[in-house]
Amino acid sequence: MADPAVHQLTGVGIGRGAAVGPVARMAPPLPEPTAEPSRRQAGEELAVATTALAGVAADLRARAARAGREARDVLEAQAMMAEDPALADAIQGGIASGRTAARAVYEAFSGYREALAAAGEYLAARVADLDDVRQRAVAACLGVPVPGVPDPGHPYVLVAHDLAPADTATLDLDRVRAIVTAEGGPTSHTAVLARTMGIPAVVACAGADRLDDGTTVLVDAARGVVVIEPTEVERAQVAAAKATAAAAVVGPGRTADGHAVALLANIGRPEEATAAVAAGAEGVGLFRTEFGFLDAHNAPDEASQVASYRKVFESFPGQRVVVRVLDAGADKPLAFLNQAAEPNPALGVRGLRSLRATPAVLHTQLAAIAAAAAQTAAQVWVMAPMVAEPEEAEWFVARAAEHGLDRAGVMVEVPSAALLANETLAACAFASIGTNDLAQYTLAADRQVGGLSALQDPWHPALLRLIRLVGTAGARTGKPVGVCGEAAADPLLACVLVGLGVSSLSMAAPALADVRAALAEHSLAECQRLAELAVATSSAAAARQAVLAS
Repeated sequence: MADPAVHQLTGVGIGRGAAVGPVARMAPPLPEPTAEPSRRQAGEELAVATTALAGVAADLRARAARAGREARDVLEAQAMMAEDPALADAIQGGIASGRTAARAVYEAFSGYREALAAAGEYLAARVADLDDVRQRAVAACLGVPVPGVPDPGHPYVLVAHDLAPADTATLDLDRVRAIVTAEGGPTSHTAVLARTMGIPAVVACAGADRLDDGTTVLVDAARGVVVIEPTEVERAQVAAAKATAAAAVVGPGRTADGHAVALLANIGRPEEATAAVAAGAEGVGLFRTEFGFLDAHNAPDEASQVASYRKVFESFPGQRVVVRVLDAGADKPLAFLNQAAEPNPALGVRGLRSLRATPAVLHTQLAAIAAAAAQTAAQVWVMAPMVAEPEEAEWFVARAAEHGLDRAGVMVEVPSAALLANETLAACAFASIGTNDLAQYTLAADRQVGGLSALQDPWHPALLRLIRLVGTAGARTGKPVGVCGEAAADPLLACVLVGLGVSSLSMAAPALADVRAALAEHSLAECQRLAELAVATSSAAAARQAVLAS
């Protein structure tokens, strides 16, 4: 029960929006299944468990098919968890020992969970994702509904301890006005998907677990606060802010004093281009090409790649489309690259290293990009992932030039590329900073391990100082510098990035409006002042607070 003396809770805001509505809480998780021996034959229990897991996998894949790219990858990975042969063996062993299907499933997942939590490997999915699959499988064995997103029959504010990707990815946006969670962080699945869908959210909100169903709350993402039983004045302020947002500045991104900042979209599939155009994207800052490769046993041929790329290029005549060539390895292993098992794939043969080891794959892709570009009016740029040294940039630029692609750049995702930014940019036409991986490698914090999410905060001054190095090098060499990681979608942080010398920001399409509005409220000098405040701190929380308080 909420404390009547508490009027406001504080957390990490996602986006700039605000919303008012009654609380509807996620149902609590199912209790642990009983350990009492089964009363059925082992074969019957095994059939129940097998059917349950198959049903869970099928449901997760169906949700993935309806979800956006960020959720799709996670949901497909969860489906693979439910189909893991080692898990099936453990369940069979439990049933053979007299366990019920539900109990055997629960224990098998628990063992799997402990192993992943202890391993910390790059390929290990977040423990919370595994817990969600376990919950779904146990519910299926028991024949009861999975505790999920509520449906009170009216618009509401969704409140949960945390949200699983399968729940967040399929929210009814006509009903859910905002999201509040007790757990999570700025790079959690909830935060990422809230940005992607344009839903105001406050995560890591202390006290959220004590909010009661039906309590009216005001969720202010810009300030990172949840106001309990807001006054009429506070409600009116939200309504006025929505009216202002509806009439907000449109058109090209620029600061209050007219400094241009290109606002671009991140897309992963051709069909996402339509939403990007509708949201006012000035082009594409990150076209992930993995979609055509990940489910293939063999690399797709040139003709099929040309057809896919052309669909995207045709949506942006005369505008920039930055194509990232295949980023394989680590969490995206591909059978046709014949990659050997590695003890730490995150530090292994991935990105450009993988393409240099299989040059035929890169040759076909560059040829396809060039052919598709020649058939459209888009300004096609290409960039290489996971570049660590200037020599790698030079090699990629040369390969692109062989195919007539003269705007070749690099992703800055490794600290060495940022520390050698002057030399890196001297070797290529532009740089695009991937803040998610750059944070991972800078802070030695696996981006797949939920317990380290605090170290994945894009506000961390160590990360911001590396970005400043790249921004300064861009100004010195006259080369564009963009950001296409999660940081670009945070409206206030976007202003800081511009102050650090970033000239373009690329993000999920729904985030464009908020970022455009935030830039229009700050001059370039103000952005530079905010940047200096942020980099002068020693923690992400301190950086964010310093900027918020200014």
